[in-house]
Amino acid sequence: MKSLAELQAIKDRMKDKVILREGSSDVRVVVGMATCGIAAGARPVLNTFVEEVNKEGLSEKVTVSQTGCIGICQFEPVVEIFEAGKEKVTYVKMDAEKAKRVVSEHLKGGKVVTEYTIANNA
Repeated sequence: MKSLAELQAIKDRMKDKVILREGSSDVRVVVGMATCGIAAGARPVLNTFVEEVNKEGLSEKVTVSQTGCIGICQFEPVVEIFEAGKEKVTYVKMDAEKAKRVVSEHLKGGKVVTEYTIANNA
């Protein structure tokens, strides 16, 4: 690195790849990343949430993070969405395409994608 401007450019490029783990966002997206979740394909789900939240300009409102075992391994990959003043939504058997739809319809549009929730898959 030769200057602070170059360092800032690197930071700006990497910002979209960083998972926002802390903050006072109104919405928290938590992806189960224990061994069972990773084996079921949670890593692409997590990456898709991070990319889509950034792409849709929701990073000020939405925090994406990972957690260990959520406790419902048969439904992995599992994603929980916590919104202030609302009941938690648990999405199950997720994949990257489903994650894109959840970002578009739920996080951006405010409508829960009910066919992906645990209530419709139990």
